[in-house]
Amino acid sequence: MAALGDDPELVRIGNCSGFYGDRLSAMREMLEGGQLDVLTGDYLAELTMLILGRDRLKDPNLGYAKTFVRQLEDCMGLALDQGVRIVTNAGGLNPAGLADKLREVAGKLGLHPKIAHVEGDDITARAGELGLGNTLTANAYLGAWGIVECLNAGADIVVTGRVTDASVIVGPAAAHFGWGRTDYDALAGAVVAGHIIECGPQATGGNFAFFTEIPDLTRPGFPIAEIRRDGSSVITKHTGTGGAVTVDTVSAQLMYEIQGARYAGPDVTTRLDTITVTQQDTDRVLVSGVTGEAPPPQLKVSLNTLGGFRNEMEFIVTGLDIEAKAALARHQLDAGLTVRPAEIEWTLARLDRPDADTEETASALLRCVVRDSDPKKVGRAFSATAVELALASYPGFTFTAPPGDGAPYGVFTAGYVDAAAVPHIAVLPDGTRAEIPPASETLALADVPEPALPQAFPAGPTTRAPLGRVALARSGDKGGNANIGVWVRTDDEFRWLVGALTVDQLKVLLPEAAKLTVHRHVLPNLRAVNFIIEGLLGQGVAYQARFDPQAKGLGEWLRARYLDIPTEFLA
Repeated sequence: MAALGDDPELVRIGNCSGFYGDRLSAMREMLEGGQLDVLTGDYLAELTMLILGRDRLKDPNLGYAKTFVRQLEDCMGLALDQGVRIVTNAGGLNPAGLADKLREVAGKLGLHPKIAHVEGDDITARAGELGLGNTLTANAYLGAWGIVECLNAGADIVVTGRVTDASVIVGPAAAHFGWGRTDYDALAGAVVAGHIIECGPQATGGNFAFFTEIPDLTRPGFPIAEIRRDGSSVITKHTGTGGAVTVDTVSAQLMYEIQGARYAGPDVTTRLDTITVTQQDTDRVLVSGVTGEAPPPQLKVSLNTLGGFRNEMEFIVTGLDIEAKAALARHQLDAGLTVRPAEIEWTLARLDRPDADTEETASALLRCVVRDSDPKKVGRAFSATAVELALASYPGFTFTAPPGDGAPYGVFTAGYVDAAAVPHIAVLPDGTRAEIPPASETLALADVPEPALPQAFPAGPTTRAPLGRVALARSGDKGGNANIGVWVRTDDEFRWLVGALTVDQLKVLLPEAAKLTVHRHVLPNLRAVNFIIEGLLGQGVAYQARFDPQAKGLGEWLRARYLDIPTEFLA
């Protein structure tokens, strides 16, 4: 056991990165803004692993988040002076390489931090034998115990590869309190705290549906989890920073990129239906009551492959007869292609409006996307054919961008392997390699039966209005699937919501989902329903099946749709 702060009953963990490319100054802001015991950073997403995979193809010494190195060049001395431990997954595909780079940086700065790393998640070389196919990257989601081992060995800085996003928070909490591997409720509470703060200012008002309620979003502060011995936590931020921490900003992040009521991880399966969220004070939200179960016997694996090559041309269509003009362009391009790509997708975005007072608002966008395994079929053979129509097509013909060659695109899929088949190794500051065994107690993942729904809200006067007048939402991606979490603020509104926003109603409101499989999960403690829309995003973010490939705006589209809402809710 290694205490990470002065208070044996509490550990104060801040986060300074929610993605690769987040605010560069956030590490210094967090270190200078107030007291911390641990500072974490989440740099990895499904798309990031593909980006790092391409980096590694160009240079085998790369494969980690280079911005993290820049942050530590600036802040390593500050963190050491304050005794703040740093834990991050910025190692990406090359945690050992990042650890070596940080030692090089420390030497140049005249500093002597104890640096450790966690490895074993990269199973790319064994993907075929494990039944995962031929991949560019294959990384199993490891848990928190390698991080615990490194911290217990005195590491000041711990870098990992692909661990679950919450693991960089769970590890320090488990090390501080000396939790065991079957302390499921405490571990689950830390997972929830980690899930809330892992995306940085999304927990302090960023990307928040009722954003006009947030007093200052100029530069929202990054979040902090004050985790207690029982796994409960208070979510907060440094005093004087922008944004806000409220029940709703915390709930918004809780609803982000989740599936059902069971949230599986390599260390614990967290029951999201047990979470209680309470406003304790200004910018202080208590998260409590979380229960956990044994983890499943398999680990999830992030698989990225090169799916082929893609290109697109976007036509501007202005004024009258939009549909006829678009049909002419489609017919001409289709007839002119001498080499046909394997996939051709057309979309017409009717952004125009009648009698528009600007040319832009009188225009629609006609987009053609092509994909093929042969780059020649989606290169100039495609874009040049589109350009040749410039003087021979509909009136006002023009493009949003010049033609170009096709570019490779990636495909993300999730695989699963037995946990025992994946090494989990903590490389300690002195170079010792400690093997972390898989969980000895596991429980197969199963759906939670839908809870008893509240009594229906009584019929009464209704008004046709946007759902977002009453409800908040947050949406995101998981591979090719999208999730939309929708929640309300009062019990009566929840009684109405669960009856009104069914799967069938969602398909009416979002016609793009009408022919897809949609699942609904009800979370009464959060007054929420969460929808999973299978296949909406094609083969993942890099495939770019929609103009919003990560479904970030999907919840806001839903909130803008009209339905009959009890009039009393709209007062």
